[in-house]
Amino acid sequence: MLRRLHHEQPESFAFTPANQAWAEAQITKYPAGRQASAIIPLLWRAQEQEGWLTRPAIEYVADMLGLAHIRALEVATFYFMFQLAPVGSVAHVQICGTTSCMICGAEDLVAVCKEKIAQKAHTLSGDGKFSWEEVECLGSCANAPMAQIGKDYYEDLTPEILADLLDRMAAGEVPAPGPQNGRYASEPKGELTSLTEHAENRAPQNASVALATGIGDTLKRIDGTEVPLRTPWIAEGASE
Repeated sequence: MLRRLHHEQPESFAFTPANQAWAEAQITKYPAGRQASAIIPLLWRAQEQEGWLTRPAIEYVADMLGLAHIRALEVATFYFMFQLAPVGSVAHVQICGTTSCMICGAEDLVAVCKEKIAQKAHTLSGDGKFSWEEVECLGSCANAPMAQIGKDYYEDLTPEILADLLDRMAAGEVPAPGPQNGRYASEPKGELTSLTEHAENRAPQNASVALATGIGDTLKRIDGTEVPLRTPWIAEGASE
């Protein structure tokens, strides 16, 4: 599929101070002359900050790495995880449409997105808050059907649950990610049939959900202040 940059572009891009520090730290992971290896994490952080990858952001990252702009553009247009058009200001919804989810009702979730967001994928909703697309397997087959909304997985969905989630998000709420039918993780729908001793005194949420809600970055744009910047490899290199 031919992927092009969006026809409307902002005039400029710059990382937030914290994201700039993070990006510069990532570059130091690679030996001299190999800084180009940091291109994917830097492009990803640019997208996490803005929601999508703009031409100025792609060129900004290329300049940081000493690359010709076309080299960064090649990477951004090759990988489908990079969004080349504006996404919803609240969230971009990715509906898994591969086998397990399709069998369990992914088409009904797509219908909800068409009704509540826009008829066509990669199109902003009328209020600009949401966008959506159908994607290939997101690896949560035991909890099908599911969607990645923002940065986290919302699993065990029904059309009614997805519609409610979108309404709550539009109203400013950030619903907890993870299974939406009462399951703790990916155990059988009824109750645990093995490792039952681990159910006693377990944390209220599974580790993935607890991390997302603890950091509070489920839907928000990433400005780099969410977690402390740690660069142990720099200290290790200095001590050698």
